Amino acid sequence: METASTIILIGSSLLIVSILTSYLALRIGTPLLLIFLGVGLFAGIDGVGGISFNDADSAFLIGSIALAVILFESGLDTKLSSYRAAAWPALSLATFGVAITSGVIGVAAHFLLGLPWIESFLVGAAVSSTDAAAVFFLLRVGGITIRDRVRSTLEIESGSNDPTAILLTAMLVEAALHGWGTPLELAGFLVKQIAGGAVLGVLGGAVLAAFINKARLDPGLNPVVTLAFALFLFAGTNELGGSGFLAVYAAGLVAGNVKLRGALGLRQFHSGLTWLSQIVMFVMLGLFATPHDFGAIALPALALAVLLILLARPLAVWLCLLPFRFSANEKTFMAWVGLRGAVSMLLALVPILGGLPGGQVIFNTAFLVVIVSLAVQGWTIGPMARWLKLIVPPRRGPVERFELELPGGADQEMVAYTVHPKSPAARGQRTPRFARPSLVIRDGRVVPLHKARTLQAGDMVYLFTPPSQLPLIDKLFAESRPLDQDDRAFYGDLALNPDATVEQIAEMYGLPLSLANAQRSLRDLLRNEFGGACELGDRMRMGGVELIVRDMQDGQITSVGLALEPSAMDKARVPLFQGPERLWQTILSWWSKRSFRRWQRRETRRERLPARALEAPTLAGKEPERLEG
Repeated sequence: METASTIILIGSSLLIVSILTSYLALRIGTPLLLIFLGVGLFAGIDGVGGISFNDADSAFLIGSIALAVILFESGLDTKLSSYRAAAWPALSLATFGVAITSGVIGVAAHFLLGLPWIESFLVGAAVSSTDAAAVFFLLRVGGITIRDRVRSTLEIESGSNDPTAILLTAMLVEAALHGWGTPLELAGFLVKQIAGGAVLGVLGGAVLAAFINKARLDPGLNPVVTLAFALFLFAGTNELGGSGFLAVYAAGLVAGNVKLRGALGLRQFHSGLTWLSQIVMFVMLGLFATPHDFGAIALPALALAVLLILLARPLAVWLCLLPFRFSANEKTFMAWVGLRGAVSMLLALVPILGGLPGGQVIFNTAFLVVIVSLAVQGWTIGPMARWLKLIVPPRRGPVERFELELPGGADQEMVAYTVHPKSPAARGQRTPRFARPSLVIRDGRVVPLHKARTLQAGDMVYLFTPPSQLPLIDKLFAESRPLDQDDRAFYGDLALNPDATVEQIAEMYGLPLSLANAQRSLRDLLRNEFGGACELGDRMRMGGVELIVRDMQDGQITSVGLALEPSAMDKARVPLFQGPERLWQTILSWWSKRSFRRWQRRETRRERLPARALEAPTLAGKEPERLEG
């Protein structure tokens, strides 16, 4: 009894310390996941706590459960609409990108750490995947507002690249213990893991959604059902030979994109559970680490971290995103947001569980690489996004949105706004019927509706509305202000009707006109340019100006911006990550300059030769024959 109480006391104390230090970390901008890891180190065998925890099996079990919970919540919060714009680039990074990173770091680890080739590539496989917990937290909770296509690519990659890294790790450990199988066996293993995980995950997500909607359990039971089902699916898929991590992510993705009873409560529950899982996983891995062993591999591990951040990840991003339309600055940002986290350390436990001689070295190396990644990249994501000019200017929107479950399937939401001093409502504009609030709170007190007909700046208003009317209500209660310099750089100087034709705009602003596009509307022109998957901020050049997707609603362009003097937003801050066309132009330019320099050197040598060396040879003193014509 005393032992159980002691364990519970220690565990709860570590959780409390993690939560309290996270509050301080938010004030000074420290990456929270690094704080959780530091709490584990502080309480570990070489820290003040002196807790000895070296059970690799328990660490892997707890970490796997926590990661399954995190991946399920990641899928639950990912909209399928994100996949339309970002699926292929994200999946390219999640597969080929992982393989490229593993190869580069594996080769470097062989020479820096002196490990055998298979164990060296195990180091590469362990640190090859970006961490879903770290990326989701820093992009969603960190307040970094970037374009949806970039954000979705990073989030989908971080949620889907774990299975690839896990497969590589499992294959390499199996090869180290029993030798390489035949190519057919390896291909069968990969297909079984990927196909099995994807199929069972999709089916499981559909079954889970149908059960919750039809069973109509007590609302308090729904979160318990989703958690139990997610863990059952994770373990069952693993037992059948598929990838449990891929299955649980796919199940969350399917369940999160259909109408679920109590969806808001489910998301809140899993969000809190994900926080708990992150804290438990990072603190536990900090406890498992042995800092007194770090000295022997500190310099090689630091070198590998630098190579990962500055070479392996950028190379993988550049090669994988060559076929896709991302600017050089966006590729630079995606290369920088290759954060490593608990997944890398969890994978580094697999060689220890397999009994490989270099297992502890692999774990210690991965641990140090994760610390460097969280400290360097995690601390600088915000400044990097601002330096690359990728921050999207804030848009109007409600303070809070509450999904409601009403009888008869009525599609309504309750939204809350704080009336902005410069909004039309605060300036006395009459509130239309569909936007009249149901509740007004002024100075912390509820004001009767008949006394609050004239709204004031700072009022908190609550109203019921269908989601389709939110853009109209935004314009009424939110700030109505002229565009500042940052807004103009992103959205353009003027707003155009998307139904205007290219010919009309060309005549109005004296732009070059392509007869093939003359009768196209601006909306069709932009959709054709971006393959129908437009998003805010997409821009295309038209003579000396730029057309920009300025506003969208339900996937349709509702306003087009015109930048009269195209800004330097797309000017590459780092002269790397060029697309195929620019790369080909660079190669041609380099080849032309090289050929010109060779010709110059040839001409210079000819000028320096004696005059007699340039004369034609004569035979027996005779003049050389002249060729006529």
